[in-house]
This record gives sequence, structure tokens and C-alpha cells, in this order.
Amino acid sequence: MSERVLVINPGSTSTKIAVFEGSKEILNETIRHDAAELSRFESITDQYDFRSDIIKESLSKEGIAPDGFDAVIGRGGLLKPIPGGVWEVNEKMRQDLRRGVSGQHASNLGGLIAHEIAEASGAPSLIADPVVVDELHELARLSGHPELPRMSIFHALNQKAVARRAAEELGQSYEETSFIVAHMGGGVSVGAHKNGRVIDVNNALNGEGPFSPERSGTLPAGQLVELCFSGTYEKKQIMKMLKGQGGFMAYLGTADGREVEERASGGDKEAQLVFEAMAYQVAKEIGALSTVLRGRIDGIILTGGLAYSEHLNEMIKERVAHLGKVLVYPGEGEIEALRDAALRVLRNETKAQEYE
Repeated sequence: MSERVLVINPGSTSTKIAVFEGSKEILNETIRHDAAELSRFESITDQYDFRSDIIKESLSKEGIAPDGFDAVIGRGGLLKPIPGGVWEVNEKMRQDLRRGVSGQHASNLGGLIAHEIAEASGAPSLIADPVVVDELHELARLSGHPELPRMSIFHALNQKAVARRAAEELGQSYEETSFIVAHMGGGVSVGAHKNGRVIDVNNALNGEGPFSPERSGTLPAGQLVELCFSGTYEKKQIMKMLKGQGGFMAYLGTADGREVEERASGGDKEAQLVFEAMAYQVAKEIGALSTVLRGRIDGIILTGGLAYSEHLNEMIKERVAHLGKVLVYPGEGEIEALRDAALRVLRNETKAQEYE
């Protein structure tokens, strides 16, 4: 009998669930939550019962018993920095997810709800490759000042999933290949993958790398300090400039990549400049990481929602094709990546790690 897996992926305004038997999809549903619905909760943790009940109701409507799973896997939240891979949801992890040891985000509920539902069938509860995956080479941690070490926060789940896919298509394993992966979505992360580890990557959350539809990326440090102490802005306003009101949003008043591309193709000169500038910065980041891998690259991978744009991909390819073969896997593929991680555990291809 095929392994039955439940995938749970809570987001800021939605909860995505999927049920698989092996690789066959049985259910895939996105449950959307409006702002008023969520505003009654003071914290992310307070949403636990609300989201858990909705998931169980959705399964019940489809006639899917909560005690019939071989594994339940949730989107990993903001835990302490950990290596990549699959992790068992144990009591220590649940404690850290509840208190938001590295911050509050809806994804913190993924492991908590996975554990609750898995208990009904005695199945393992798991998470895989959360955004806090930290495999940086020691050289990559030094920023230039000891009080400001570089941090590893990036789209680890999708980056590692597409790197595994590319390695398989090349007839190799992820653990024996070297890739540069550029995830381009609401944020942009570009990582150097070597022998199954992401040894260098920009902090895609709030302050490094290329700008994106809503994030400013790396800014001129001296000018940023002057802005912070100008008396014009409060801290929360500055942080919003870095994440939420940067990039496309700051230049063009929209964070919709499709709209920016349409405006650019329609002759909007400013949109053309901004769109090309983002491609330029992504390509420049890829070029920088090629030195980290000493030029020995099995492939350059473009992924994320913006990778659906052929024009964006071509602008990047023009600048980096001399470094290696460019592969494009558009979209985020989080549900499938989580499914595959659970299947690797069930098939004894990998062992779930213990969080401490």
C-alpha cells in the first residue's frame, strides 16, 4: 500500500493542506483567512485551535480519517538555526515553536498541528528545511564587524528541493553536486550549494542580496545609518522600508511582478529600468557566488514565482550563462517538497533528525 502523507503549510493569510498516497495527490486545498478573521487573535500561537479545527474539518468533508496517515509533515517555522534535512517534531521543538524562539510567523504552527494530527494514528510528525537552515561556511559568517555576523535566513525548502531535482536530472545525487540557486519571489535568496550544504546565502528576510518586489536587499550602509538618525523615521518605518515597502513597491508602488513586467513591456521607462535592475542584481549575486564555488558549478537554477517570467530569466541568463548551464524551475513547490521529505523518511532513504 502507498504511504499516506498529510502536508500542512500555514501562511500569513492562508492554510494549505494536501494528502498524498505515495506521489499521487488525493487532496490539495488552500483555505484562505480574511484579516477580520485573524485580527481577533493576539498572537500566532493563539491561532492554533482555529487553524487545527479548520484542517480537521476539511479532511472530514473529504472523508479522510485523521488516524489514517503514515506521516504528517508541516512547514518548518522560526526555530533556532539548524542544518538542512528532515526533523522530528519533539517536545523541545514544540516549546520553541510556541514561544517563537527566533520570531513569530504562521509557519510556526506547521509543526505544532502536524504533531497533534499525527498522534491520532501513531505516525511520525515532521518538518523539513525551515527558513532558519544554517550551513554557512565559517568564512561566510564574517560581515566585517563581530557585532554584526551574517545570518542564514532564506527559502531553504524550495532551494534544496529544486537542487535535488536538478541533481537527479543530471544523474547525480544532491550530495555530490554544486549549484547556485536563485529563488525569486516576494524576497530573493541566492545560495551556493556544495555537496548537499548551502555554504553561503544572503539573508533574504531583511537586509541582504538583490532587491525584490517588496524588499530592499543590500543598501548603502552609511546612507542607511544617516537615514536612521535623521529624525525623520521611526525604527518600525525603517524596518518596513527593508521588508514590505522596498524594491518594486518603493520604486513603482506595486509588489506585483506581473504588473511591473506588463508596465515595462508597455513602454513604461521607469518600470523597464527597475525590472532590469533586479535582474542585474540577481545576476551579480550569482556571479559573486561562483567565486565561492571556485567556478566549479554543475548548474545555475532559477526558481520561485518570478521565474515564470521568461523575460526576467533571459535577462539573467545573458549575464551568467558563461558560468554554467542555466536551469529554470518556476514556482515554489513547497507542498511537493514537504511530501518528498516525508517519503524519504518513510522509505528509509534518510533519518529524521532530533531537535535539541
